[in-house]
Amino acid sequence: MKLWHCRDARSFRVLWALEELGLPYELVRLPFPPRWQAPEFLALNPLGTIPFFTDGAVRMTESAAICQYLAEQAGRLRIAPDHPAYGDYLNFLHQSDATLTFPQTLVLRYSLLEKPENRLPKVAADYKRWFLARTLWVEQALADGRPWLCGDDFTVADIAVAYAFLLAGTLGHLDEVGPHARAFWDRASAREGFARAKAAQRG
Repeated sequence: MKLWHCRDARSFRVLWALEELGLPYELVRLPFPPRWQAPEFLALNPLGTIPFFTDGAVRMTESAAICQYLAEQAGRLRIAPDHPAYGDYLNFLHQSDATLTFPQTLVLRYSLLEKPENRLPKVAADYKRWFLARTLWVEQALADGRPWLCGDDFTVADIAVAYAFLLAGTLGHLDEVGPHARAFWDRASAREGFARAKAAQRG
């Protein structure tokens, strides 16, 4: 298995999952954004996005999907289709990027990545509010005291969603999420697998 990765970008989901599962992998560290900073990467992934992941002939670019793939390959950190929480598991996996990370990428772009003359504070503020409003699903799921999104067991859905809170910390609005979501992030980021992934990306 081989992962192309930028520090604390969405590929961190995959790196964290690999470390939690204890799977052997090769890590290729790239500058961000690779489509500009490492144009030779486009020969591998014409989208220029990370993560880019290979496992033999398998080639994948979607972080939550790769996490699901890894959990299925390892037979751990997943919920089986016949489990009552399987629907929640899939929903959180897909919600993690489509609903939670997407608005934050626009905050990142229009508050930090664009040249100063092209930044749009109103757009960044609007999408920050969008993100915070959509953390309500996480907040309500954890309100019954469960430690993880689908119950007592940690899964790759927790990794995928927790990454959105890592990004919120980077963008400076983690303190605005609800108390259950913040406590969830504190538990997730205290895991040894998280610490190993952070160490691995530093090299």
